[in-house]
Amino acid sequence: MSRSLDDQILALAGIFQAATLVQQVAHQGQCAESSLQASVRSLFATDPDSTLAVYGELKDLREGLATLVSVLSEQNRRQDVDILRYGLNLIHLEARLKRNPDMLDVIASRIEQARHTARHFGYGHGNLLRNLGSIYTDTISTFKLRIQVTGDPRHLQNPDNAARVRALLLAGIRSAVLWRQSGGRRWHLVFFRRRIIARARELAEQANRSVYD
Repeated sequence: MSRSLDDQILALAGIFQAATLVQQVAHQGQCAESSLQASVRSLFATDPDSTLAVYGELKDLREGLATLVSVLSEQNRRQDVDILRYGLNLIHLEARLKRNPDMLDVIASRIEQARHTARHFGYGHGNLLRNLGSIYTDTISTFKLRIQVTGDPRHLQNPDNAARVRALLLAGIRSAVLWRQSGGRRWHLVFFRRRIIARARELAEQANRSVYD
């Protein structure tokens, strides 16, 4: 897989798309269905031809690219602070997961078992989201560091929303794996921040144009 800046930015967009969808579910009880399906679909892209193929088309990462630009350049809004925290925690958890091959095998095996459900019902179906949420609960949630999702308790206590959040966090970790594999490192977010913002903004504009082509 090419270690280009674009590959790293697309994977980062995957991380922050999952993070922003978690924030939306936690505060609003819902999120953009097409973006959710793109994030969940990435879990089943185990042999992609390219980084973009993990998610589908560039338009499928519109929300993640826009969020990446926002959280790295502004961070003025409360939701940007939360989303940035979720994204950085996902990167940290992936680093922990990388050192636990037994857990990685369990996750890979259970995702493969869920593939039939995804094909039969689709990537946004409640059965699949509950299945993926249980994978997150049984594996990633056992780490000492846990992502504390904040929001409206009425939404967070809803079992369907809880499953959405956990499935999206699992998808975010999948994108963090992809980011590391494409050469991404945490210090890049500091030293290459302006380059990342500039290129992510260009890709976001391309993604928006592609919706109307």
